[in-house]
Order: sequence, then C-alpha cells, then structure tokens
Amino acid sequence: MSPEAPEIKGKPALAGAALIADEVRRLPAKPGVYRMYGAKGEVLYVGKAKNLKNRVSSYAQGRGHSNRILRMISETRAMEFVVTATETEALLLEANLIKQLKPRYNVILRDDKSFPFILVAEDHDAPQILKHRGAQKRPGSYYGPFASAGAVNRTLNTLQKAFLLRSCSDSAYEGRTRPCLLHQIKRCSAPCVGLVSAEEYKELVAEAKAFLSGESASVQKTLSEQMEKASADLDFETAAALRDRIRALSYIQGAQDINPGGVTEADVFAIHSEGGQSCVQVFLFRAGQNWGNHAYFPKQDKEDEPPAVLDAFIAQFYDAREPPPSILVNVTPPQGDLLAEALTIKAGRKVTILTPQRGEKRDLVKAAEMNARESLSRRMAESASQQKSLRQLSEVLGLEAPPQRIEVYDNSHIQGSNAVGAMIVAGPEGFVKNQYRKFNIKTESLAPGDDFGMMREVLTRRFARMLKEENAERPELVIIDGGKGQLSVVLGALNEMGFDPEAEGVTIIGVAKGRRENEAGEKRIDRTAGATGEQVVMPGREPFTLPPRDPGLFVLQRLRDEAHRFAIGAHRAKRKKAIAANPLDGVPGIGAKRKRALLHHFGSAKEVASAKPADLEAVEGVSAALAQKIYDYFHGG
Repeated sequence: MSPEAPEIKGKPALAGAALIADEVRRLPAKPGVYRMYGAKGEVLYVGKAKNLKNRVSSYAQGRGHSNRILRMISETRAMEFVVTATETEALLLEANLIKQLKPRYNVILRDDKSFPFILVAEDHDAPQILKHRGAQKRPGSYYGPFASAGAVNRTLNTLQKAFLLRSCSDSAYEGRTRPCLLHQIKRCSAPCVGLVSAEEYKELVAEAKAFLSGESASVQKTLSEQMEKASADLDFETAAALRDRIRALSYIQGAQDINPGGVTEADVFAIHSEGGQSCVQVFLFRAGQNWGNHAYFPKQDKEDEPPAVLDAFIAQFYDAREPPPSILVNVTPPQGDLLAEALTIKAGRKVTILTPQRGEKRDLVKAAEMNARESLSRRMAESASQQKSLRQLSEVLGLEAPPQRIEVYDNSHIQGSNAVGAMIVAGPEGFVKNQYRKFNIKTESLAPGDDFGMMREVLTRRFARMLKEENAERPELVIIDGGKGQLSVVLGALNEMGFDPEAEGVTIIGVAKGRRENEAGEKRIDRTAGATGEQVVMPGREPFTLPPRDPGLFVLQRLRDEAHRFAIGAHRAKRKKAIAANPLDGVPGIGAKRKRALLHHFGSAKEVASAKPADLEAVEGVSAALAQKIYDYFHGG
C-alpha cells in the first residue's frame, strides 16, 4: 500500500477517539502497521501491532495515555492499515515508513546520512581503492561502515602507503604516460605505466583485502618475512620499502581509539537522556578494529523513556544498512527479541542484541555511554547559547519572536566563471548542515559577474520550489548578502511570483559590508570594515549600522561567515571539476583505450585537437570515420 496520505475532503463525520473506535470494528486480529492522519492529511503517527484490533482499540478507550498521546488521538482525522504476515514484518515496515514520512509523534532518527565505506573496485585490470557512499552497485569488495569521512580518509591515506594501490579514476589511469605525484611520494606503485607487473599488483590488492578483512597479523607477518629476506639478500632498498609499509600498518592499528580483542564485528549503541533530550552514541567495530563513532540526537517527546527511544532508533538505523552479527546496548530495548529476529531475517544470518554486564564488552558499552553523556551536555550548552543569540538578533531587527529557521544566501564566482549560489540554514540548535543547498547558475543571458541577476535566480528557484511543495519548511528570516540593490532585486522577483513576504511572515533583510578580493579573485569579508559595523537594510526602514560590540552583530557575522565559507567551497569544487575535465571525454566513440592511444601518440589533448584527420588516422584503433568525427568535434563540424 502506498504511504501517501489519503485525501481528506471537507470536515469528516468522525474524529479522534470516535473515529478510531469506528475503525476498530473492521480491523482483523492480525499483525500489521497503522497510520494516523491529521486534518490536513499530514501523518501524525506510524505504529505496528502484533494484533491490530487490540492495539488500535486501546486508543479509543481514552485511559492510561500520556498528554502527548491524548493530543495525538484528538487530532486524528483518518487512519490507514497494512496487514502483514508476521509481527517481525510489521516492525520492518514500521521503521521504513517512519523514515519516509517523519511523523510528528514518532521518535525519529535525524542526521541519517549514509556511512562511508572503503571500496576496492574490481571492474578494472588494476583495481582502484577509494571512499564510497550510497548504493553498492559497482563490482568490488566493500569494507565498513566507517563512522565519519575523516575516519575513512585517514585510513585510506595510510592504506595507500601500506599497499600502494591506485586511487585515480579509470579515465586518469588510461591517460597516464608517466608516474604521477602519488608514486613519487610512495603512495602508489604506478601500475598505469608498468612500474609494477600485473601479478605483483594483484598480490598488493590481495594483501589489502586481507588486512581490511581482519587478517592484519598474518599480513604483517608476511611483510616482515619478506623484509628479512630482502635484508639478507642485501637488497636494502626493497627492505626499506617493506619497512615503511609495516610502519603504515602499525599506524592504522595504533590510531584506533579502542581495539578490543574479543569483538570482531559489532555495533555498540549507548543512550543518555536528560532534560527531555537524548543522545545515542554509535561505535562501529569491523575486522577487530574501531572504525569510528557518531553521535545522534533523535527527535522525541519529553515523555519518551530511553529504552523506547533506543528501540525505535535501532529499527530505523538498520532500515537501509546491513546489521553486524552482534549489537551491544547499554539499556535493553522493550522489543529487543523481536528486533533481533527482524534483523536476522534482513541480514540472512544470526543477529543478537545484548546488554553486557561484565568484561570487555561491558567496558565498550560504558565508553559509548560516557561519550553520549558528554555529547548531550555539549549540545545542550550550545543550544542554550544559540537561543540566546537568536533572541539578541530578534531584538536588533525588531522581530516579534526569535526566528526558528534562518536562511542566508550568497554567491561565489571568479569574473562570472563557475558561478554558484549558496543557501545555509540555521535554527535554535545551530547550523542545520543537512539542509544546506547550492545552486549552479543556469541563466545564460546573465552578464559575467552579475551578482544581482545571480541572487535573483537563486531566490526565485528556492521560493518557487517552496511554494510548489506543501510540506516544505519556510524560513522566518532570510538574510541576503548585499545592500539595497540586492534586496530590491529579490523583493521584486518574489513579488512577480505572487509571494508577499510580510503576509507570509517572512522577514527579508540585506547585510552589506566592505569587500576585498583575494589573489584568486574570490570574495572575502573585509575584516577592516568591522570597525564601522554591519549595515542592515530592511524593507520600510532606513538602513542602520550595528556598532562593533553589539551582540546582534556577532550573530550576523557568524551567519554570513558560514554562508561565505559554503559558497566559496561550492565554487572551488565546481572550478576543480572543470579544470580536471579532459577535452577528449566529450568526443563520441572515444573510450579509455583510444583516448590513451591518442594521448600516447600526440602527447596532449591540445595536440589531438589541432591534428588533421590523416594524422589522427595514423593512431592505432582510429578508423578514417572516427578520425573525421574527432576532427569535426574540435572544429565545429
């Protein structure tokens, strides 16, 4: 059944407990999932039941419920049901629907980004090692998950030193005519130019895979034996290279915070709750090594108990992830046995959920619990500070209440090239980075460096999408990087769309300040202008300047600095991609082998572009028709 909300027309005849009691009459005594909807068709709650009739009827009785549940019942205007074969199947479906629909009254896992993996890609004669996120569709061996990009990047850098595997793309590999810098700094064995034989490279790949699979001791023993033999044969150069590789492997093992001997494949969950908020610390152990940890702050009600929060959290955490054989927790989830059964079915092997009481596993859980407590304390302190800052900002701008969602917009480009618009989001808990957005400027008619036109395009696209999506989050404060000109352009664009900021409760301001450019021509905040403060431009109000020590000034500076950082980062990434593009990549009919042959023959893409058809035809694998096609591509034919 589709998770979409049912269409609710007009005022329903029944609502709240009466509607639920009416639905109960038609429900079977079977396992399933139920959804409650509000007056606007929004999902209020998703739940699962071993017996749908019994579970749903408890809502209609109106006894023994918390204030939150009573409020949810009173708001219910429609319900939908899915009958499942087993309670386990219902549990898995419930977790999936909660992640999709994000109901208001459920515990919801936030910041649920996919963890990175290390991939040894095996769709090429010389396998590549790289960081990977998302669907695991590319042929190869995946190792992970790692708790953060930093953890996987550090491990990758050291693995390159230890096993000398290539990290370059296939197109870069095919185009090489001499070793790259990574070979010079001893991070690649340069299979691209034949400095290592296919068999030797295959052995390096096998050693790397063995190490990542937990066979670190045997790999180090083999390398030590090879080093001793090379030293005995007076091959000191080879011995020194093997010594450096052994040191790199030792660094990887020593760099992990905790490397338990008795835990090979496990995830550790520890929850700490305080003041109506919770933090869940997740530690990931793979191949007998700690591959990092991550703190989550699930959305919950103040009345939710920690075991129930952890129960819902774990179910959603593994909705799109492969569970390990062992899951260790600091509090026992109410549905721990059912959850373990569901994860066993999902993984196709035995999965256990344990609350260890002694020994090494208990120490791991205690360490995670301590981290959860510290992380929640820091977050609560930061949240209090952020809320104070928002109150100060609202006083400066004359707002009725502190804004709950702030959007800040900026542009970045170099003389109009690689132009990118950026939006950052902030709220009571600080910057909301998973809602940042970048906009590639698409309007071809814009003059190079037209900041007004760029800002107009960015705001038009953002608000057009917001108006199109019914459940889109709306900002209460929008900050434009610029003065009267930028603000006038933005207000004019919104007016053309039929959007009245004042009527919609959206305050739009411009913040102007002195600018300078760095050597690359990128925009930078001019710190020397801080002595005169920020100039704030608001509709219907004379521009005013905030004094240097005004509390609101600090908030605006933080917001604008973050917008600049994100905009410049997006611009640099786009510029780097454009620089790295090979002109031959766009020629139809030119694959990796032919591209390499052309580069070997002519020395560079520039020479290929200027070559005549007869010269191109002299390259092995290039027919007369293909030579003409290449020539036409570069000469507008």
